[in-house]
Amino acid sequence: MLERGTIMKNVLKNYKSTLVLLGSIIIGGIVGIIFKEKALFLKPFGDVFINLLFIVIVPLIFLTITSGIIKMANPKRLGKIMSRIVIIFAVLSIISVLIGIVGAYSTKLVNKGDSVAVKELFDQEVVMEEELSILERTASLITVSDFPLLLSKNNIIALLIFSIIFGFAIRMSNEKGKVIKEAIISLNDIVLNIIKIIMYYAPIGLGCYFAALIGTYGDSIVTGFLKTFVIYTITCGIVFTVVYSIYALIAGGKEGLKVYWKHVITPSVTSIATCSSAACIPVNLTAIKNMGVSDDIAETTVPMGTSFHKQGSAIGSVFKIMFLAYLFEITPSLWTVIIVSLVATLLVSAVPIGGGTISEMLILSMMSFPVAALPILTIIATIIDAPATLLNVTGDTSASMLIARSVDGKDWMKKKKPKKTKKEAK
Repeated sequence: MLERGTIMKNVLKNYKSTLVLLGSIIIGGIVGIIFKEKALFLKPFGDVFINLLFIVIVPLIFLTITSGIIKMANPKRLGKIMSRIVIIFAVLSIISVLIGIVGAYSTKLVNKGDSVAVKELFDQEVVMEEELSILERTASLITVSDFPLLLSKNNIIALLIFSIIFGFAIRMSNEKGKVIKEAIISLNDIVLNIIKIIMYYAPIGLGCYFAALIGTYGDSIVTGFLKTFVIYTITCGIVFTVVYSIYALIAGGKEGLKVYWKHVITPSVTSIATCSSAACIPVNLTAIKNMGVSDDIAETTVPMGTSFHKQGSAIGSVFKIMFLAYLFEITPSLWTVIIVSLVATLLVSAVPIGGGTISEMLILSMMSFPVAALPILTIIATIIDAPATLLNVTGDTSASMLIARSVDGKDWMKKKKPKKTKKEAK
């Protein structure tokens, strides 16, 4: 009984903020359904939250990306392991995005004909870019013609690139850049605390925003979010049980599949209980080593995977893009969805705090959606958080087996036998 109570406390602690947000969204939805158009009087309270997010976007991107570059260490990695990690992570991420596309295209997440209401709610038209050549469009995305234009949420990609360049410039300055380096790191901590303060208002802001959204749309938008959650969860279930099993089978045959399912349960349960990839690193490392993966591969793959390999987030990015595409009755090209999803997922991975917001702003920017649609993506991110974390964590588990197969050959499980437990030793 005591253990159950402790487990429940830990679950509630880890999911507290998510549960509060979900509760506020549900209450807002009920208010919108009951009061319909009258719920629009709550919209200004939602606008306050949106505006607070918007004003912190530019400093968040600049300081987070720049500080990440200047704090970057040069860890010693085995060249062969690193090259395999990069290749396999890239291939598996692309496969995840393609699976996400199949899932998101299988059912229309939002009913057709809601675009007029959306435009009225956002008080702006969906501006589609004029036809430009690939080179012209690329140039307009990655650069701006004047420095003040960098300080705008409408030029996210250009700001990202400038932040990366600025970070490397500080590193190149060595001691001369020490003062700026310390100032950037300090300011970054301050901005992250500002976000924490803003998020205290999130339950009120998102609840009021959702009430206005439902009051305008009716229950069609609620159906859209419900469809998104159900289809995303089903997609994750298929990936977790079928696709990851195929990876284990490729890596180690029938024995590999058996070993995988014997040890993957603990990381799976931990990921759902904590809703944090970082929190799962210790149990995932133990499980992977017990599968027979060598220590150097496991200890390189898991930290790298936690930072840069998130298959659940990749699928989630596709669903976010397609949700807005259905909402605004836009048909993006397959290549656009693939590229934007991969880039957006990399940002979620590379930026531990605030990465989701930066990623979602990039989706809005590259897909030419109204920036006022940001809270919609925030709601989607909230409802798919648990299954996404499950795939993020266990994706590293199956990937480590493939990396071991590539580095150590087909007999990789025999080269390092799992340590026997005390019970097995007896």
